[in-house]
Parts: sequence; C-alpha cells; structure tokens
Amino acid sequence: MTKAEIVEKVKDLINASSCYAPLKELAEAWLKAQGTAEEKEMSRKLVAELEADVQTAEDSLHFFESETGQKIFGAETAAQMAAHFRELIASGGKWCDCPACAPGRAILDNKEVIL
Repeated sequence: MTKAEIVEKVKDLINASSCYAPLKELAEAWLKAQGTAEEKEMSRKLVAELEADVQTAEDSLHFFESETGQKIFGAETAAQMAAHFRELIASGGKWCDCPACAPGRAILDNKEVIL
C-alpha cells in the first residue's frame, strides 16, 4: 500500500458512520500534519489509537450479544449484528468489518508506510 492509499483509507475512516469523535479528530489532525514536522508523531499517535480501537470479529460479536450492546442498539439490531459477526467468523473473518474498523485495519496492516 502506498502513502496515497493510506491517506484515502484515513479519509474513509473519517467519513465512516461508526468512527467515534476522538478517532475522527485524530485522523483529521493526521491529515493536516502531512508534510510537516509533526507528521511522524501524528502517525505514531494514529497507529496507537487504531491498535486500541480496531476490534476483532469476536469482540464485536460479544459486544452485540451483551446487555450493553442491546441497550445501545436495541435488541433487534443487536441480534442482526451478532448474526452478521457469527457469519463473518464462520467464514474465517478475524476483524470487525464495520465502516471504521475496515479502513483502520488496512492502515494497521500497512503501518510501516507511515511510521
């Protein structure tokens, strides 16, 4: 993956409905830091945050099966999401495939490009 492709993945992350505000803000700051003295430090921060935030499919399944997941999303949506993650795991998927985690995982898989 090239740096330009990483930039596009960061933009995808920012635009993802499932990206929470602090990660979105950090990703936007990373984009602004490109070509500046802060670029490497912001890259380290972005990678560290993604390592903490990108979920496994198993973790996502457990969340949607939990009482908390059901309270946040409602029982029906949580059940649908749990079923999705069961299917994902059964097909060999290891990582959450939501609109934020998918580009986040791609960035992590290619972090050497920006570090």
